[in-house]
Amino acid sequence: MGSTDGGLLKRFLRKLTSDVEDLDADDLSRDAERSGAQKACDCRCGDEVTMVGRLRTVELSPKEASATLQAELYDGTDGDGVTLIWVGRRRIPGIEPGRRIKVRGRVAVRNGRKVLYNPYYELRQAS
Repeated sequence: MGSTDGGLLKRFLRKLTSDVEDLDADDLSRDAERSGAQKACDCRCGDEVTMVGRLRTVELSPKEASATLQAELYDGTDGDGVTLIWVGRRRIPGIEPGRRIKVRGRVAVRNGRKVLYNPYYELRQAS
């Protein structure tokens, strides 16, 4: 058995013994790497970034509040994810939990969390 076969066997055994969330995080991290996107864990306040990940949550603002749509982007590298906030929007077609997305914007920090305000976005196909 060659070194390539050993690598395949290691990956197969890891899939059998790893937690589903760990495998999903690895998959998302690899997708970000393949697309040339920055990892959320490496982004700092003020950085202009492109990130790829999955939307974990999407929250609509209440009717009585100013219109905002807030989503949590997870790329497998930063446990808290990155908060995406679209000001002036209550809904954006396709922005829903579980959807893969590519976003671009400038990182800010709000309440200790990384945030992108009004990011440019591209909906992605599931991989």
